[in-house]
Amino acid sequence: MDFQKFYAGEEFNAYNYLGAHPLDKGFVFRVYAPAAIKVSLIGDFSDWKEVPMQKIYDGQFYEVSVPYTKEKQLYKYRIYKKDGSYIDHADPYAFWSEKRPGTASVLYDLHYSFSDDSWIKSRNDHKNAALNIYEVHAGSWVRKAKWDGKTDPADGWVTYQELADRLIPYLKENHYNAVELMPLAEYPADEFRRGSLYQSAVLL
Repeated sequence: MDFQKFYAGEEFNAYNYLGAHPLDKGFVFRVYAPAAIKVSLIGDFSDWKEVPMQKIYDGQFYEVSVPYTKEKQLYKYRIYKKDGSYIDHADPYAFWSEKRPGTASVLYDLHYSFSDDSWIKSRNDHKNAALNIYEVHAGSWVRKAKWDGKTDPADGWVTYQELADRLIPYLKENHYNAVELMPLAEYPADEFRRGSLYQSAVLL
């Protein structure tokens, strides 16, 4: 990772370095915590006991390799403040998160290989044409059944493939030429119980 570009807000592939990444044995963990006095790793693999992390680069990044970690295990970073207190924090670069109400990150080997090279080379950037963007919240745009207000909203979520099967025809029908997915990370109000976004989702 180019650290200077990271500090300048120009490093767009930081996820390849920060977060948890698989090794031949276990995972390596890296996190940026500039205000911390020390950082430890905690998780299933250590019975939630602290695994100390080492300062690297300029002292604002922390790293540790743990050979006995494996995919699907939960983890967090324990970040110590200057007053001696600490906070247990999910990994901002995690590839998977525990389902609420849990807040831990989940170890995952991001081994997906894209096969859209031909489309990437031929796509139109619309620099010389109108750009019509449709913003979508993947968790609420369409559901398998109308939410009754009692069951877990997640019971109605669709897969990405099911979302694509409905979304792409809708975009074409309404003459959109770009789509923007709202953040996919977990956050407390993902069910969209009220408001126009949820109302439109159940009507589509």
